[in-house]
Amino acid sequence: MAIDPPPPRERLGAASAPSPPRAPRPDAGGVRRFLARWLGRLVGVLAGLVVLAGLAAVIVAYGAYRHYVADLPDINGLKNYQPAVMSRVFAGDGSLLAELANERRIYTPFTAIPPLVTAAFIAAEDQNFWTHRGVDPLAILRAAVTDIGHLHEGRRPIGASTITQQLAKNMLLGNEPTLGRKIREAILALRIDQSLSKQRVLELYLNEIYLGQQSYGVAAAAEAYFNKPLDELTLAEAAMLAALPKAPNNYNPFRFPEAARARRDWVLERMAETHAVSLAEAHAAQAEPLVPHGYHHPDLTPGGDYFADEVKRELISRFGAETTSEGGLMVRASLDPHLQAAAEDTLRAGLMAYDRAHGGWRGAVSHIAASSAELGRDWAGKLAAVVPPPGMLPRWRLAIVIEESDGAARLGWLEPASDAPATPKTGTILLADCAWARPKIANAPAGTLGPAPQRLRDLFTPGDVVMIEPPATKTARLQLRQIPEVEGSLVSLDPRTGRVLALVGGWSHAISQFDRATQANRQPGSAFKPFVYLAAMEQGISPSQRFLDAPFVVDLGDKGKWRPNNFEMDFNGPMPLHEALQHSRNLVTLRVANQIGMKAVAETAAAFHIVDDMPRVLPAAIGAIETTALRLAGAYASLDAGGRAVIPSLIDSVQDRDGHVLWRTPGLGCESCAADPGQPPLLDDQRPAIADPQSVFQVVTMMQDVVQRGTGTRAGKDLGRPIAGKTGTTQDYDDAWFAGFTPDLVTVVWVGFDQPADLGRNQTGGELAAPIWHDFMAIALKDHPVLPFVAPPGVTLASWHDAVQTMTDAFKDGQEPGASLALGDLPHGTANAAPTSAGAPAATNAPPGDNGTPQPAEGAAPAASAAAQPPPAASDSDKAMGGLY
Repeated sequence: MAIDPPPPRERLGAASAPSPPRAPRPDAGGVRRFLARWLGRLVGVLAGLVVLAGLAAVIVAYGAYRHYVADLPDINGLKNYQPAVMSRVFAGDGSLLAELANERRIYTPFTAIPPLVTAAFIAAEDQNFWTHRGVDPLAILRAAVTDIGHLHEGRRPIGASTITQQLAKNMLLGNEPTLGRKIREAILALRIDQSLSKQRVLELYLNEIYLGQQSYGVAAAAEAYFNKPLDELTLAEAAMLAALPKAPNNYNPFRFPEAARARRDWVLERMAETHAVSLAEAHAAQAEPLVPHGYHHPDLTPGGDYFADEVKRELISRFGAETTSEGGLMVRASLDPHLQAAAEDTLRAGLMAYDRAHGGWRGAVSHIAASSAELGRDWAGKLAAVVPPPGMLPRWRLAIVIEESDGAARLGWLEPASDAPATPKTGTILLADCAWARPKIANAPAGTLGPAPQRLRDLFTPGDVVMIEPPATKTARLQLRQIPEVEGSLVSLDPRTGRVLALVGGWSHAISQFDRATQANRQPGSAFKPFVYLAAMEQGISPSQRFLDAPFVVDLGDKGKWRPNNFEMDFNGPMPLHEALQHSRNLVTLRVANQIGMKAVAETAAAFHIVDDMPRVLPAAIGAIETTALRLAGAYASLDAGGRAVIPSLIDSVQDRDGHVLWRTPGLGCESCAADPGQPPLLDDQRPAIADPQSVFQVVTMMQDVVQRGTGTRAGKDLGRPIAGKTGTTQDYDDAWFAGFTPDLVTVVWVGFDQPADLGRNQTGGELAAPIWHDFMAIALKDHPVLPFVAPPGVTLASWHDAVQTMTDAFKDGQEPGASLALGDLPHGTANAAPTSAGAPAATNAPPGDNGTPQPAEGAAPAASAAAQPPPAASDSDKAMGGLY
């Protein structure tokens, strides 16, 4: 049998020794348990850290959330949001007079927005709009990845704002480019999505977003870029609008057509991707040319700028600036476009006539330096670069002098066309048609002109640019034009209602928005005298009462003497009030005012709203006060209305955006209209009585003779109807007025310079303003029936004769036609100054009060010098002011 070999030590013969004890091998299951135990502890620690970090993050996030929501705007206002909508002013015939807006916006409900437009904006701005909750996490992630990839390129980060976020930014937050604003924007978007329907969000967004060209909202943008209503846009045009929110200026199709087209085509691709349109429809739209058409503003009532400005001022005063410009008001104004056009044309014609006679030729508008050959070859291109001066009338043209001789010159101008380039035209202007263009002589009296030009070279040379009026017919010739320096105003109103039918505040609103009809305070001069006579009539003085027309002197103590004069510088002795008003005698008027007391005159002026608080000084009796053309028109309308207060009104009614009447002009009522609609209406005149109707009719009767035979004959010439009126000319011929009326129309005209200056010798209200008044009223009254002034009960019309003429006047019971009482038997103003030997009041240094004491007025100007029968010699302190004629 086999024997096991011995151990090695035994084979070598070494001494045997016992083996050391061996350590037990560890058990595998125990190792696993050990590792599991330590791994569990590590996981527990990490889990605890995660929990702690999560808690910390929650705390931080909550703190940040509380920080950002602390002052977030309330979104409840969006539920009932009323957008800023322009207000519109309509003339009396319904034509558009003005649009009042800070932002051009046409608010369109969601149901009226074409689905094509909605789909275009969703495709371009927020493809997941219908599914996300106000914020689109996928879009944010996609934008973040893209932005990280572009960090090294220095590009601007792309946005990931949803339409809801853009709405929050535009309407609630503003456009501050900060992380904090983006966080607040996202929070608000989530809240908006919970509170509003998707349709409401889209409605607000599409009506509020700014799309360039001063347009807010898609409806305004459709007009601004394509001159179309929203529902007429094509697919390509809708895509163009949707291309604008990213950068309205950079993608403006008028300025950057290539960039705009590229962006439009991109929107069409996105619409195809979202299946809003088919790929074929998108490609067809991309093939269309991009042809924008600028917005054609609806034609406004011509010449209504000053009127519209005054309406806007009244609306702001009554409703505030915000409601006026953003409240969507519908305003019905009183303006009559036909009368407005007549007022503007006749006033301008009158100002041009004065300028031709007294203004002098002021030279060419501009000059183009060019040789004769260049002018003959390319004058049209050079002329096109010249900017027309403000105030040039629409029918005038800029023309360049191509060549000239002594008696004629050839001029070229550009005739505009509505839908084509301007057409170059040439014509001839003759020396004979330029005789008015005389030079103004320096250091000469106002209005003094030199001789007529002997050759056209005295007026202009080749290369000069002048204003012309092209011929209206084949037989007419070119006419040289220039913008007058003199200004004027005209107001016309209905005395039965106070409705202002026409208002012109100057030559051109483009030159100056200052309204000379409502804002220019000027002295009315003798146009104020009827109210002095009315105060006398109310105290029982008769139209035939005689007052002395003789020198009138007021001793001013240390300031010298005040010696007013008549315009003619003559004196006619005792004369009846009828004749004194007819010929506008200053000295008689002053004696009447002194007799009845300036308190009575001042109260009459305040009652008729000529001034609020008239100084009780004698110069005020002849018009040394300040008022406006509109106020004076209202005062004359009150005379026309028999002494009832007529307050001029430019607005008939105001409605809010929902059609509710906010305000209506008070005045005539009709109680029987509601009581029994089948009966003829019985108007109830609710206007307060401010003067005795009998006295008013007496003054109106005298004023008719002012037009028939007095200072205002040029106003009523050939009109063939009863007219009452009064001229007004202030000291030194600074202001020329005519105020007059028929039973159904009142008109006031003023002519003067903005900075008071001499209009020229004998340039009176009867010379300058009355012809303008006449020409306007001839148009305004063309189809009106001839109406008489109706006498109130208690007066009798009677003719009577004095040494000069036969007059017809209205007399009250107890008054005898032609009779004149002794001055002592007439009513006296309280504590009037005693007459001097010359028939003038004595001097007094007492302050002006209610007793009519004569006092000097500041700024009095020297009296006119020429005299038929000179008054006593004047000293340096002798003064005359107020009305002349």
